[in-house]
Amino acid sequence: MINQMTLKEKIALCEGKNFWETKDFPAYGIPSMFMCDGPHGLRKQESRGDHVGVHDSRPATCFPSAVTTACSWDQELLGQIGAAIAAEAADQGVGVFLGPGVNIKRNPLCGRNFEYFSEDPYLAGKLAASFIKNAQKKGIGTCVKHFACNNQEYRRLNSDSILDERTLREIYLTPFEIAVREGKPKTVMCAYNKINGTYCSDHKELLTGILREEWGFDGLVMTDWSAMHDRVAGFRAGCDLNMPGGSNYMAREVLDAVARGELDEADIDRSAARVIKMVREAAEALKNKVPCDYDAHNELARIAAEQSAVLLKNEDHILPLKKEQKIAIVGKMAKDIRYQGAGSSHINPTKLVQPIEVLGEGVRVEEADVAVVLTGLPPEYEGEGFDRDHMMMPAEEVKLIEEVAAKNPNTVVVLFCGAPVETPWADKVKAILYMGLPGQAGAEALKNLLYGVANPSGKLAETWPLKYSDCPSASYYPQRDGQYREGIYVGYRYYDKANVDVRWKFGYGLSYTEFAYADPVLDGETVSVTVTNTGSYAGAEIVQLYVAPPQDGIHRPLRELKRFAKVHLQPGESKTVRFELDERCFAVWDDGWKVPSGRYTILVGGQPDQLLVAGTIDKVGQTVAIPSWQPGSWYEKPQGAPSLEQWEQMLGRKYQPHVPQKGQFTMNDALADMKDHSLVMRVMYWNVRRKITRGLQPGTAVYRMLAESSVTNPLRSMQIFSGLRPSFFHGLLAMANGRFFHGLKLLLKRD
Repeated sequence: MINQMTLKEKIALCEGKNFWETKDFPAYGIPSMFMCDGPHGLRKQESRGDHVGVHDSRPATCFPSAVTTACSWDQELLGQIGAAIAAEAADQGVGVFLGPGVNIKRNPLCGRNFEYFSEDPYLAGKLAASFIKNAQKKGIGTCVKHFACNNQEYRRLNSDSILDERTLREIYLTPFEIAVREGKPKTVMCAYNKINGTYCSDHKELLTGILREEWGFDGLVMTDWSAMHDRVAGFRAGCDLNMPGGSNYMAREVLDAVARGELDEADIDRSAARVIKMVREAAEALKNKVPCDYDAHNELARIAAEQSAVLLKNEDHILPLKKEQKIAIVGKMAKDIRYQGAGSSHINPTKLVQPIEVLGEGVRVEEADVAVVLTGLPPEYEGEGFDRDHMMMPAEEVKLIEEVAAKNPNTVVVLFCGAPVETPWADKVKAILYMGLPGQAGAEALKNLLYGVANPSGKLAETWPLKYSDCPSASYYPQRDGQYREGIYVGYRYYDKANVDVRWKFGYGLSYTEFAYADPVLDGETVSVTVTNTGSYAGAEIVQLYVAPPQDGIHRPLRELKRFAKVHLQPGESKTVRFELDERCFAVWDDGWKVPSGRYTILVGGQPDQLLVAGTIDKVGQTVAIPSWQPGSWYEKPQGAPSLEQWEQMLGRKYQPHVPQKGQFTMNDALADMKDHSLVMRVMYWNVRRKITRGLQPGTAVYRMLAESSVTNPLRSMQIFSGLRPSFFHGLLAMANGRFFHGLKLLLKRD
């Protein structure tokens, strides 16, 4: 088939037909395929395909976001959610849905953190792998994203993630590696940003060397929407599908490159073949219509919210509530629950119940036995396209908590938010229940949790600092160039080694019952421990295994999560949990995975501060040299933030910031870069911003996403999204660079 197609047709096949569909070629028996967003549910836009109409989609089950389900630490549960979303995709004629997202939570302010699982690469990768495997069992495809190092929303389309090879491998690529090797997704989405100066869409080492040749990925790589940089380089790199379609972006340049011998037609053939394979497998999967039980999926969404909730505090066992108690229900979210994040993942739920409907109006705070405050972050505080400005809750929400606690000593706070927040009020209340973004059945789940029908069993998948300034990257996040100065010391890896107090640790979470650990045994590289439910409620416990590496060689964290399991126990019931370790549990990246010689301590337990020593393993491994810059450096004894100079020494090169200058602007620069240097671009800046936000309420999450991203997107991205002729943008660029009449000529040109 590939041999029958013309070069022009093959290039066209490797770009979408429109915003959501691939191109069909009936003459060759190639159908089109529909894709849609889907990390925690489907967002299928049928009448309007764009980011402006993010709320205009077919109803689908809104499952809890990844920030919530990650706290379940339950691979089986994630698999059930993946399978349910795939069933709805099949029902709605969708061949591939875009998820899961496995980017690391490097900094708590990243606006899109709610779509990602964890600060820990192993936990994120394992949850994603189960989601993918189970979603794809009946032929529907998933798309793991955003590959790779997409850890900020600020300038996400032209930012440069600058980091050393060890940090890249151990932290940021590991969740993708696990997801790809174990989950075998049909597609991978390349990120917008650059990595060490090379755009992900152009990155041959990333997309071919690592992803395909090293990890064995045999599927298709698609761009994030308008993430294509150089389509010629993209074909060489193994970036197969340019999305969205409709712009014919760089098709002529690709043809010319083949004609000049600068691009091998075989590279295009490979990409076209991958597109054909993907759409044909989707067509086969969608042949037979199978009934889809949306009511059952709503129940699964409720169970997921219950299994993922984290009980952060429960003084005097104030929870669970008793039916005879008089309860006051306080807070705006009682009537308008925050159940999902903002942006391209926004789901139009099949049903939605508010907490007030299931909990009742309650009584006045002066009169109540217990006051329950429903609070958190409003949608405009976190969302796609913009990062949070700080880690604080709105002042009025903090004031509400403090006023209620002052009136009623028995105050319970329920938090709805997609990322950690500062909680200076935590010592003033009796209990704190973290629901995250619990999906469409969050209200029913909340009632069951508060009244003990369900027992909280979640544990935090990310650290909650006391204050934002405690984060190692706080002083330099975000910037146009992502300076990954902290290296491997992300999340608990930093807080542990720097001995920094936090509000709640990674892996922390309480229960209405109690669990006891006994008989930790290390037999070779098999670890076992017995867990007993010693309380009076049925419950689930998350058993965590950490490896504590030697500290006298190359710098390493004090401990790292390497295994975990969730066990369900009746009162008085015991189970023995076993883990098998492998060489990767002990390895570091040093131009390949190597196990440094030394003594490794194996720790197991249910709380990060109550881990038991199962034993030690003496490894006679490979020699990993201590870098010359390490002795006495921040990386040996991290505290606060590393300096630019220390980072450059670790990086092995000087950092050269990108400074846009008139006369040197390129298609990778944005209106925001050029508006202060060009009257034409200043007019364009305000016109684009005004047009893209027309009809939207200022200050809302969608307004913020579109207002900020529209003027910080590079010109090439605007060309892809708009479908306008290339000469229009090249004309604007020439004008911005001071070549007014040449630019005017290009503007008037017909391509």
